[in-house]
Amino acid sequence: QLQLVESGGGLVQPGGSRRLSCVAAGPSFRYYSIAWFRQAPGKEREGVSCISSTDGNTYYVEPEKDRFTISRDNAIDTAYLQINDLKPEDTATWYCAAADGGCTYIGDRFDYTTFWPSYWGQGTQVTVSS
Repeated sequence: QLQLVESGGGLVQPGGSRRLSCVAAGPSFRYYSIAWFRQAPGKEREGVSCISSTDGNTYYVEPEKDRFTISRDNAIDTAYLQINDLKPEDTATWYCAAADGGCTYIGDRFDYTTFWPSYWGQGTQVTVSS
């Protein structure tokens, strides 16, 4: 059983940056691929990025790749998502999720529609507003 807890959300002005954290409790964090998703009000949840368990390869959803950086530190069972140049449309609840398979991708793009996590965090709210 893996428990995921996100943090780092809050109120941010447009153009600002935020680093979201996903802390895992439970065994074998290093063997899970970790992805970040977001769900805006009234919209479906969508994937943003994924980092592989095996080789640390990273994948992003176009056209977000230039603003987002996903990373992980297996020594402290934590994954991160750095978000730069925040926009009002980034206002959403942001979730991390863990899957015991690899990241799913097409080319070098994260294919979140075929990524089936075993575990989800409770989410952290990011609000982008002036």
